[in-house]
Parts: sequence; C-alpha cells; structure tokens
Amino acid sequence: MPIRIPRDDLPASTSGVLRPALTLFVVLSLVTGLLYPLAVTGVAQTAFTHQANGSLITQGGKAVGSELIGQSFTEPGHFWGRPSATAPMPYNASASGGSNLGPTNPALTDAVKARIEALRAADPGNTRPVPVDLVTASASGLDPHISPAAAAYQTERVARARSLPVVQVQALVQQHTESPWLGVLGEPRVNVLALNLALEALPKQ
Repeated sequence: MPIRIPRDDLPASTSGVLRPALTLFVVLSLVTGLLYPLAVTGVAQTAFTHQANGSLITQGGKAVGSELIGQSFTEPGHFWGRPSATAPMPYNASASGGSNLGPTNPALTDAVKARIEALRAADPGNTRPVPVDLVTASASGLDPHISPAAAAYQTERVARARSLPVVQVQALVQQHTESPWLGVLGEPRVNVLALNLALEALPKQ
C-alpha cells in the first residue's frame, strides 16, 4: 500500500528558499556595507575631524607629516626619534613592524652598540646614560614619540648646533611634553616631529 506524505511535510520549493535568503543578503549588504560605514564616517568627520583624517600636521596649508607616524631626522640640530626597523626605509608606514630580534640575539646587541656609538659620536661631551628608547626600535617601527629623558639627552647637542641657549631648548621640550591620558594612562612623551617644527619656527640666531 503506497505511503502518503502529508502536504505540510513536503520539501519547500527552491524559490521559496532562495527568496528570503536573497532578501536577507541584500538587506545586510546595505546595512553593513553602506549605511553603517556612512554613519561611522559621518560621526568621525563631524566629531573627530583631525583624527579621522590621519592626525596630519600642516604648515602653510601643506601637510608635513602625521602626529602618529615618526620621521627620520639625522641632522645634529634636530631631535632624533626612535630607531625604526621598517624596510626598505625608516618609518615606512606600509611596512609597519619590529625587528623580531629576541633579547639574547647577538644582532640586537650589535645594533644597540652601534646606535650608542653614533649618539656618542654626535655629542662627544655627553657622558650621561643613553635612554633605552633612543637605541631600541618600537614594535610598530613607526613610533612618533620619545621619552622626556630621550629629549633631555639631546637638548645640549641641539642647542649647540643651533646656537641657542640650552634653557630655551629645554623650555621648548617642556612645552611639547604630553602628559598621560587622563593623568594615568600611558607615559609622558614628546612628539619628535612637532618639537622639530617648533625649533624651525624659532627666529634665526
């Protein structure tokens, strides 16, 4: 005797399955791929315009860098930032990363020694201990800040190269020392690019 399957138990038609699936796909694509990005972009551009556009530093209407990405300075009259392990050039924003050298790796020891020697050669009379952030790269390779101690270590060299009173350069460093966020999060830091731009803006001696 043939078995009859109740109509309610029959498989749904293909169109009955595809229609809600396609509808859901289109709706979610519009919400997550269009409406949400537009809403987030609108809020960012309205409430956080500077940050949303890369935290750019401008001079004379022209972007000269970003508060978030370091730059390579080698002149004695400039403050120097942290070493950068990015390739093929320092502070390459498209190749963010560290050296991945472990603390016992001889290559790291040799690199640190070479950086200390370069700092000593640039300022032979400076016998103070070299701050660690001047001889070690950050994990990103793009760190735009140095510690106040690293800035203080370089103050006399910069003042001498620019024929400026040391106290004037020290005051400039103090002005550009950023405090921890809300007074507790992070460490005091100095943005190297902003500090060097302030140096360039000083009247020529």
